[in-house]
Amino acid sequence: MEIHFLFDILSYLLGILLSWKVFRPQKQFIQEESLRYSYYVIVLLGAVFGAIILGSLNLFYSIESQNILVGKSILGAIVGATIAVEIFKKVVKIKGSTGAYFVPSLAIGIAIGRLGCFFSGLEDYTYGIETNSIFGYDFGDGILRHPVQLYESFTMLLFFLYVVYIYFKNRNYFEKYIFYQFILLYATQRFIWEFLKPYETLVLRLNIFQLFCLGLIFYGLFHLKKENSGSLLKKI
Repeated sequence: MEIHFLFDILSYLLGILLSWKVFRPQKQFIQEESLRYSYYVIVLLGAVFGAIILGSLNLFYSIESQNILVGKSILGAIVGATIAVEIFKKVVKIKGSTGAYFVPSLAIGIAIGRLGCFFSGLEDYTYGIETNSIFGYDFGDGILRHPVQLYESFTMLLFFLYVVYIYFKNRNYFEKYIFYQFILLYATQRFIWEFLKPYETLVLRLNIFQLFCLGLIFYGLFHLKKENSGSLLKKI
């Protein structure tokens, strides 16, 4: 797990650097300083609790990982932070997207973090099911498996490049739509890759991650429609 930790640290540092030096808001979306600090605390708490709860639930239902009690999941972090922020926004009456400037760090952070999952091998429990395709990779047990970590890493890297383009092309569009586009893209690609993982299914042959992905997909679509985006291919 040491190599996974190193990649996690790299993703955190790069995310902080991007937020500090590149992707910075022109104005604060929360003017009152105390509320702004409360917002960031809410984001952090929601992400931490969501990551641990959903990651641990998956381990509980996973046959191959019953010996591990506590897990973590980036999907859980996104779900937890999103729910916490939506509640916070309702309470303090904030409208519109507030998560745009988290997206670049999230996208590149996930891309780098998944590389850590890949290099951690079998012990990370993020590998795919057995395959005979040309993409099959032997993680050390003599079985060719889908390297789903790399699939997700590549997808998020492409999205990161798209985010950079949108940021410099049209800042207003970026602030209004990019968070919901991130939610929709991340949840959709994650839902697909989960079919290639050996996790225990719960309902309709879907695992616990896929059920939460469906929730995020509906969330993203609802808010894109609400913000009058019309389409992800809308002219920018």
